[in-house]
Amino acid sequence: MFQDLRDSNSSEFQVSEFILMGFPGIHSWQHWLSLPLALLYLLALSANILILIIINQEATLHQLMYHFLGILAVVDMGLATTIMPKILVILWFNFKPISLPECFVQMYVIHCFVVMESGIFVCMAIDRYVAICRPLHYPIIITESFVVKATVFMALRNSVSTMPVPILAAQRHYCFQNQIEHCLCSNLGVTSLSCDDRKINSIYQLLLAWTLMGSDLGLIILSYALILHSVLKLNSAEAASKALSTCTSHLILILFFYTVLIVISITHSAAMAVPLIPVLLNVLHNVIPPVFNPMVYVLKNKELRQGLYKVLKLDSKSN
Repeated sequence: MFQDLRDSNSSEFQVSEFILMGFPGIHSWQHWLSLPLALLYLLALSANILILIIINQEATLHQLMYHFLGILAVVDMGLATTIMPKILVILWFNFKPISLPECFVQMYVIHCFVVMESGIFVCMAIDRYVAICRPLHYPIIITESFVVKATVFMALRNSVSTMPVPILAAQRHYCFQNQIEHCLCSNLGVTSLSCDDRKINSIYQLLLAWTLMGSDLGLIILSYALILHSVLKLNSAEAASKALSTCTSHLILILFFYTVLIVISITHSAAMAVPLIPVLLNVLHNVIPPVFNPMVYVLKNKELRQGLYKVLKLDSKSN
């Protein structure tokens, strides 16, 4: 589809492929980054696979709240796998070309997974809100049907709403410049090479951020504001502490996810003297959450921690 759009744009089209240059400013020694990035990627895959195994094997984790965690693990692995193999090929073998269709597909998949992760955080916030603020209604509202419908809705929402990003990028004219100072096909990085006006691309990117990510963050903030309001009304400090403890891991991940997104947006929009910073942040944002998410949940969730001990055949009593 992207190939047809590209071919139909203009007879003056000259660029047949893009060149992903890697990390700007450190091309001569960027190959040394391959070791920590490869280790992060392997850790992301192994940690999330382990989470899925624990949830599958431990009967006490066959609860609907852990279904969302399992979906988050799959999304995290998909996001890391979308970018890391290509980055490692660039760093290890200095193989930098990427075809335009492949670049636009990567752009689309990255957007899908990032927005899907945001959507899963919304579902998890709603789950915690109902569990703490409407505990008697929890079995009625948070059902298996709800989990399936919420997941399908988020997947459809994200796949449809992010489709214009690569389509609009494919409709630009790329006349002579084809070197992207990045490790992956970011929308802004690619369209900055176009010969024609890319205002529509920037507008849609901004619209997507405000409508989807902004609304997701708004729902999450509202959910936790209601949770906090409900918890503060509890007479028992122990009950309040126990209620909030079920949300701490979720809150840590949300703060990290959205804070880095905001920093990336600021560094991209501000003409930075050091272009390495936004590129490095962009790459790390796609690989660190897949590593960070399962670790935080295992550390902060007693049931997951006990499940980990069983899977690894460790003595949980000494921990």
